[in-house]
Amino acid sequence: MEGYAEVMVERSFVVPSVDIGPYVRGGDDVARTRVAAQIDEACRTVGFFQIRGHGVPEHVTAGLASAIDGFFGLPLEVKNGYRCPPAINRGYTPPKAESLSLSLGVESAARMNDYFEAFNVGVPARTYPHLTLPETDYADNVWPSELDAFASQVGAYFAEAQRVARTLTRVFADALGLPAGFFDAFTDHSLDVLRMNNYALPPDTYTGHGDLIGMGEHTDYGIVTVLWADRIAGLQVLDTRGVWHDVCPDESALLVNLGDLTARWTNERWLSTLHRVKPPIVDGTIRRRRSAAYFHDGNIDAVIATLPTCLAEGEPARYAPITVAEHVRAKLAGSRAGTPNASAEREAARLAAADRAPLS
Repeated sequence: MEGYAEVMVERSFVVPSVDIGPYVRGGDDVARTRVAAQIDEACRTVGFFQIRGHGVPEHVTAGLASAIDGFFGLPLEVKNGYRCPPAINRGYTPPKAESLSLSLGVESAARMNDYFEAFNVGVPARTYPHLTLPETDYADNVWPSELDAFASQVGAYFAEAQRVARTLTRVFADALGLPAGFFDAFTDHSLDVLRMNNYALPPDTYTGHGDLIGMGEHTDYGIVTVLWADRIAGLQVLDTRGVWHDVCPDESALLVNLGDLTARWTNERWLSTLHRVKPPIVDGTIRRRRSAAYFHDGNIDAVIATLPTCLAEGEPARYAPITVAEHVRAKLAGSRAGTPNASAEREAARLAAADRAPLS
């Protein structure tokens, strides 16, 4: 099929690759209908796909990579100066300060043991001066003063990723047979965050023994995630049979996965896919890996309820209505504050049924 390719990840598992150019560059109805059908297929069968034709300039992604390298190359004591309290989803997170599995209510062998480090930026409340938004959710960003270009490089990529995420919700509306612009009312002051991740450990800290977790099993929280990542092994996706598979993006492609809120909207017609990051270990040494996840989570006050068009006659909704605030805060309380999330039963059940191959 024109514009659609399948990338072989393992013999029985493929991550679809879709050219969304007809929505980015402008295309006719036939081309957009084809893209929407491909996205629907990917969301129903995998929940992870990669996109080409997204229009993000190479110099912008190169700037993002440079910013990531610059910040994570700073001494730990400098990076720690940009830490924020767990309730504020901004700034620096050092290694072993989070446990993503707790966002599902799943206790791992050791709490707060994911070895990645991260730096978060997001949309501040002052972006929407006509609204009264909670400062904890729409907090101001902290910018490292040691790096002159960091804010501009990250800001340039943030704007592009935001454009891509909003383009994808246009495609989603078409794919689900909803009116054009359906998701706009849920995202006009969206709680969006860019999380830049660094998977590395200082020399001589890995002995090859013990439970080493890059990023624990989890689903993303919001509507859709746009992921830039190095083409280095580590990311794994759980398929519908409960088997984990390695995923690596094509050159210049962006990975996309759905969040819990979309699974709720569609009554799991579309999947919020469980994923994790294994340590990329080569010859006994952890190979450095970088990624940047743009989380498009929706308005904090939006109520997410199952779409009637995603319910067959007599089919019950699998989820009760919930606000974005209620859902995201419960997830963050798990991953960042160590409070297991008690309202992720369906996701936790999928994880319990999975092949529990160890992370190391």
